[in-house]
Amino acid sequence: MAEAISYISNLLLSGWSSLLDYLAAHVLLCLVPAFVIAGFMSSMIPKETITRYLGPKASKWISYPASALGGFILAVCSCTILPLFAGIWKRGAGLGPAITFLFVGPAVNILAITYTGATIGMNIAIARLVLSILFGIVIGLIMAWVFRKEESVREAEMEANGLFNETVRVKPAVWVLFLLLVSVLIVGTLQVDIFTNVYAHIKAPSGWSGGVGSFLSGMDLTLQGAVLILMLVVIGITSWKGFEKIFDGFTGWTYAALAFIALTILIAAPSEEAGSLVIGINGRLIGELVLLTVIAIIASRSFSKDELSGWIWETWKFVKQIFPLLIVGVFAAGIVKVIIPETWVRTIAGQNTIWANLVGVLFGVFMYFPTLVEVPIAKMFLDLGMARGPLLAYLLADPELSLQSILVLNGVMGKKKTAVYVSLVAVFSTLAGYLFGLFLTLFA
Repeated sequence: MAEAISYISNLLLSGWSSLLDYLAAHVLLCLVPAFVIAGFMSSMIPKETITRYLGPKASKWISYPASALGGFILAVCSCTILPLFAGIWKRGAGLGPAITFLFVGPAVNILAITYTGATIGMNIAIARLVLSILFGIVIGLIMAWVFRKEESVREAEMEANGLFNETVRVKPAVWVLFLLLVSVLIVGTLQVDIFTNVYAHIKAPSGWSGGVGSFLSGMDLTLQGAVLILMLVVIGITSWKGFEKIFDGFTGWTYAALAFIALTILIAAPSEEAGSLVIGINGRLIGELVLLTVIAIIASRSFSKDELSGWIWETWKFVKQIFPLLIVGVFAAGIVKVIIPETWVRTIAGQNTIWANLVGVLFGVFMYFPTLVEVPIAKMFLDLGMARGPLLAYLLADPELSLQSILVLNGVMGKKKTAVYVSLVAVFSTLAGYLFGLFLTLFA
């Protein structure tokens, strides 16, 4: 009995430690802006500006890049992409561009890419971004060629109208603000001297080094990490009060939540050594402060309250859908890390072989995780000894080949098209992981 209690305690402690590390990490510098950008793109950039280029009459040089760009801009997860795919295909999009949109959408989600880079490494994030776009286009072209006769009949029976014929004008301020928001993300994550150099130091009161310092060390937290966790709690409360009924109008809670979000980014920007109570004022903090100030000015002067309300609501919706699952996923990954023997992972996927990469793909099929939750799971397997090739294969396959997605696609496209699509994704993901592993070996 005592052994069982001790084992369970170790599991819970591992999960709790993983969660604390996650919440206190500089990953917030990518995650918080990414949520804001995803909400901005969803509310401010009309879907018609992208989907109208996907029709069967559009040039392939336009439709396929547009479908890949649409998947990125719409910033949707694998569960959301399915109805969007079904909708645009049924309304007249070519099979090839629609398949590209289906593949690229969840794979290059702005949230997933930035979180992957911050958690696992930029080489994996860049490979995931580039290969997802490349494979999405190639798989779309192959699907269009394989089923060209069926598609010709379908296109002859349909007229591209509605969504694909609409012209939607996006005001310049939208693109300016979009670039500024992306700049916040870049400044927060890019490791270059101008951002990482420390220009001044702020030291916590000497009295803190005893009680507060000892407490934080016992929790394996820095002062900055502890403050960030507190800020997330404050943001959760104020956002719930200020964003849940945002269309009823801005309140004091709304402005407070927006201020705390900006403040959290600023708190996460300075450098701090582990276990230290000394904060370094670096170029990252200065850059973020300037960008956030400019964003606030442009947003208040160039957009109406209704437009801002839509932006806030879409961001809040993403947070409610994804962040709780992230918390559960990170906690569960910490527990599973203790349960699964490291030798198992090293034996099955510790080397960059075709079999190991195929195992990564199969894991993505049978162990589906919601958007972003696959990242801490992948990090867990990386820590346990999984090679980076199979890890990339898993990250490419997970958003595309869950059992739920396969069943839905079977109902939308039919068994034959679904079987070909699933086979292509499995083959391309396996080869991508294998070739990526070889690349790392050659240039290590």
